[in-house]
Amino acid sequence: MAGWLSTHVLDTAKGCPAEGIKILLYRVTGNSHTKIVEAVTNADGRTDTPILPEEKFKTGTYELIFFAGDYLRATGQVDEEILFLDQVPIRFGMNDETHYHVPLLLSPYGCSTYRGS
Repeated sequence: MAGWLSTHVLDTAKGCPAEGIKILLYRVTGNSHTKIVEAVTNADGRTDTPILPEEKFKTGTYELIFFAGDYLRATGQVDEEILFLDQVPIRFGMNDETHYHVPLLLSPYGCSTYRGS
C-alpha cells in the first residue's frame, strides 16, 4: 500500500466544518520549502481529493499552512487588522508509506491538531 495525506478543518467555535480555507502543502528539506499543492476546503471542511495522493507521496518532512485569518474574517468571527491566528503552519513528518491525516481544529483564539485516521 502506498502512502497518502489527507486533512480537514473543523470550526470549533461554530461547531461545523470550515468551508473555504486555503491550504498550502510544502515539502521541507533543511531550510528549503518546495510548494507541492494549493487546495481549498469544501463544505465538509475537507479537500476534494487527498492533499498528497499516492502517486506523489514520499516520506519526509512537510508543512501545511492554513489561511485561517481569511476564513475567520469571512465568517464574521474577527474584524481586527492584526489577528491572533492568521496563517497557521503545521510541520510534521511522514516516515511510513501509509495514510496520514492531519486535521486542524480552529477557533479565533486557539487551534489544535493531531495525527488522525
